Amino acid sequence: QVRLIESGGGLVQAGGSLRLSCTASGSVHSINDMGWYRQVPGKQRELVAVISNDGRTTYADSVKGRSTISRDNAKNTVSLEMNRLKPEDTAVYYCKAESITHVTKWGVDGAYDRWGQGTQVTVSS
Repeated sequence: QVRLIESGGGLVQAGGSLRLSCTASGSVHSINDMGWYRQVPGKQRELVAVISNDGRTTYADSVKGRSTISRDNAKNTVSLEMNRLKPEDTAVYYCKAESITHVTKWGVDGAYDRWGQGTQVTVSS
């Protein structure tokens, strides 16, 4: 089956920028929406941004105007660039891929969701 591998994140100063990337590995046939979510301790995981397979995007109000989500369907990759970072952006960021189908020797199978392992983003004031 397909796994999501995240990269990027780390410690950034307020006002800085970062780029997160996520690649779906395995025999991917198709993926519907891909997106980024974040979670801080004691709170529910929340949507940051999502992009459909035809490029339609949705952003949380908290990041709208300073973030860009993009996708490369040929490489099964989704990226999130965040600018003008704030301390309240500190969280663990998770990649999600929805309705994944993969290729088997018998044909196409699947239609399941997957989460990445999460990557820590810390914004210092």
